[in-house]
Amino acid sequence: MEWALLGLSIVFLFISWVIVQGTRAQLAYRRAIAAGDMVVLRQVVQEAMEQWRTMKRPRDVPPHVWRGIQGMELVSLDTDHIRVRLLAEGEFKMIDGEWREVRGPLEEGMSLTAKTLEMLLYDIPNVRLPWAQVDIYMAYRHQTGRPQLRCILSTAAHREAARRVDWDAWTPKQIVDHFGGRYRLGPEGEPLPVEPLMAVGGR
Repeated sequence: MEWALLGLSIVFLFISWVIVQGTRAQLAYRRAIAAGDMVVLRQVVQEAMEQWRTMKRPRDVPPHVWRGIQGMELVSLDTDHIRVRLLAEGEFKMIDGEWREVRGPLEEGMSLTAKTLEMLLYDIPNVRLPWAQVDIYMAYRHQTGRPQLRCILSTAAHREAARRVDWDAWTPKQIVDHFGGRYRLGPEGEPLPVEPLMAVGGR
């Protein structure tokens, strides 16, 4: 009995030590990021993005959205902002013997934007940057026949404005419009290329 109690005590002390060390490490990360340490900030952000690329899809995230998020690319990062870009492809299904578009690139891009902004603002450990920007690209056919990536949606979100968003109840379009996302539609409702917003740092 005494040996069992001793063993339990050792296990308890070890777990407590691990928790304390983990807490100290988190506090050290927070202090470094708050002090403007770009090496630590970039390390934490890259680790979070790598985790998103490899983790299992959350149940509340549609498969097509999660596929897009796993292809996220970091464009720029500093102590004021994070900016990423993603690719939207839309979705086609065989209906009555012919391929039909059931989800356009802009619709998919808005879904990607809404979820990505939420993750950038709230799901990166120890990082609370004022600005997050998401640029959505799609492939256009150039005159030469080669595909060319062009931006069709650019959205910058400030943390203060994000507090007024109901992430669970609002539609992706409502979220994009709330932040003033930039996009254009052609005469048939097709997405047209737009210039991405200027880097949000310092805005």
